[in-house]
Amino acid sequence: MNDIRRSILWVIFGFTMVMLWDQWQIYNGNKATFFPAPVATENKATTPAPKTNDVPQAVRSDAAVNPNVIAAGVSSNGARESIDVNSDVLALTLDSEGGSIIRVEFLKHADVLHPGKNIVLLDESKDRVYMAQTGLIGAPTSTAWPTHKTPMTFSGAQKMTEDQKELVVKFSSDVVGGLQLIKTYTLTKGAYTIAVKHDIINKSGQEVAPQLYMQLLRDGNKPDGESSFYSTFTGPALYNNTKKYQKVEFTDIEKDKAVFDKQASEGYVAIVQHYFASAWLLADGIKREYFVRKVDQNLFSAGMITTLPAIEANGKYSIDARFFVGPQEENNLETIYPGLELVKDYGWLTILAKPLYWLLNKLNHYLGNWGWSIVALVVLIKAAFYWLNAQAYKSMAKMKAINPKIQEMRERLKDSPQQMQQEMMKIYRDEKVNPLGGCLPIAIQIPVFIALYWVLLSTVEMRNAPWVLWIHDLAAPDTSLGVWFGVPIGILPIVMTLTTVLQTALNPAPPDPMQAKLMWIMPLAFSVMFFFFPSGLVLYWITNNVLSIAQQWLINTRMGVPPQFNLPKFR
Repeated sequence: MNDIRRSILWVIFGFTMVMLWDQWQIYNGNKATFFPAPVATENKATTPAPKTNDVPQAVRSDAAVNPNVIAAGVSSNGARESIDVNSDVLALTLDSEGGSIIRVEFLKHADVLHPGKNIVLLDESKDRVYMAQTGLIGAPTSTAWPTHKTPMTFSGAQKMTEDQKELVVKFSSDVVGGLQLIKTYTLTKGAYTIAVKHDIINKSGQEVAPQLYMQLLRDGNKPDGESSFYSTFTGPALYNNTKKYQKVEFTDIEKDKAVFDKQASEGYVAIVQHYFASAWLLADGIKREYFVRKVDQNLFSAGMITTLPAIEANGKYSIDARFFVGPQEENNLETIYPGLELVKDYGWLTILAKPLYWLLNKLNHYLGNWGWSIVALVVLIKAAFYWLNAQAYKSMAKMKAINPKIQEMRERLKDSPQQMQQEMMKIYRDEKVNPLGGCLPIAIQIPVFIALYWVLLSTVEMRNAPWVLWIHDLAAPDTSLGVWFGVPIGILPIVMTLTTVLQTALNPAPPDPMQAKLMWIMPLAFSVMFFFFPSGLVLYWITNNVLSIAQQWLINTRMGVPPQFNLPKFR
């Protein structure tokens, strides 16, 4: 019976550790796999450019909105131009065709994969299709209104000066189908949110009720540099007050199985990837219909459509929106829109992860270094769980003390399994040892450490954040020894492996030889994987290991069980 319990515990332990890398798939209802397969997409070099038919269909005014149907927009008749517009934190490229945003570069975020360059999120190139577009639909089928394919005229300055707080640029269309559309972008100093005003002028001579669409167009490829050893979500996300944050996988859109709330009067539509996001936001109280759809091979869009009030002949209507494009800085996102911080996705343990991030951020405010803040946070967590860990280590120490007696008994009764189990249970009763006592207290803490894992993995402030000496980027793997050995290995992962080996050696060896081997194989396997993990995560694990070893060593010594190393026997 005891062996069965131990086996069950090891299975639970293994499954829990696998969740560190597989939790996104489980959370989204997909089949769990240890190494998540990448989204089945075409090679980036063959990603097609957006076509003229990637506009929500211009439906009749008396017809129901069907954003999953697409039809041709109005193509440009003149020369298509790209206009560069810069604030102090954003470098935008806008298209004279529709006034769309076709490129966004973050001037304060360096690209670690391409030294000397900045992160580029939105882009229209052979490697990436990712754009923000708006336009009008809802006209009778015989008439078209200005869409993101309509030629527009640019006006305004292109660069924010040092003493400027705002930069305003405009794109004006000609009259198309009796309507003129004027888009006004307002960039604010230091902000990743752009105010976007749409002025619709009715010159048709009759009352009209157009619909405004705002969409994000993106290919289904994962971001550059995505690790094979951990998975982060890439794809559309929608938010409303009913179902809150809803993620939609590109694969579900491909299979027409996307499930989400389509009607709302609040919220946003976004496209999320590791560390960064973009989102369209309308003011609360404005009814809108969300949509996600496949536009072309490996090309998807997510957006919203809102029906505007009737505009009388020669009248004008204005509607304000906001476009966020930037890093997932949690505190900043909360001030932009309640719920926007959820694009920094902690998964199903958000309730634990958010206070952990709050505490980590407070520690960094006082310490001024994210690396030391990680160390301090782990120390505080270990202190909070000191008593619980102490009970576990006391139980392990008792198990270690009676281990010679257990081994002798197993050898003596190896031909009588039933009698062996009875004798083992008698020893446990006589020595007042609970074989589960060392596992359950540790298992209770697992959700907290998984939540902390997500916090460290998703916190964009770790990017390019140094710790000490050779660690210049806590979001990048430590490959400090690669220069000498020609392979991507570093000092931190080696230290983590050594501390893992030491901690495992201090634990009492299971009586069953197969379980003893498993006790070594699993920690060593996970140690190897951490060679490819961000330095901040490895630092957190090292700190936890060192503190656990110190506490276990102290408790063993106090209980009169001198620390001994149980080395593996793989025979």
